[in-house]
Amino acid sequence: MLQGEEETRSFAEQFAALLQPGDFLALEGTLGAGKTTFTQGLARGLGIKKVVNSPTFTLIKEYAGRLPLYHMDVYRVEDDVASLGLDEYFFGEGVCVVEWASLIEPYLPDERLTITLARGEGESRICQFEPLGERYIEKCERFDYNARTGD
Repeated sequence: MLQGEEETRSFAEQFAALLQPGDFLALEGTLGAGKTTFTQGLARGLGIKKVVNSPTFTLIKEYAGRLPLYHMDVYRVEDDVASLGLDEYFFGEGVCVVEWASLIEPYLPDERLTITLARGEGESRICQFEPLGERYIEKCERFDYNARTGD
């Protein structure tokens, strides 16, 4: 359980240390669950200094840091997804974070990390990781170990 926005950012910032080129994170959760807040923490952990906000009306925002961050929000995607050229981001050299990823499920990489955020009581958030593929299973195991030991 994460207590508020800053703890959500801090949690994601710590996770960002494990990110590598080509990583794909699918973010799920209802409106206001903390998807963009989580992404802000990832950006901070990647050394990105720019303000990170939701790309709801622009679809994709790119940020430069230790690794490029490609932040997408596909909630309003109505066009033919195949024609948007998302593969360049999905399989690029940066970290791809897609909010509402389940809306374009057929186009997502087979191997990915799905992170589901939900509101708890008050300002708390629940964060659940679902790794698909050995690369993401290993990241989750390493992060869990690090989170328990403080390393």
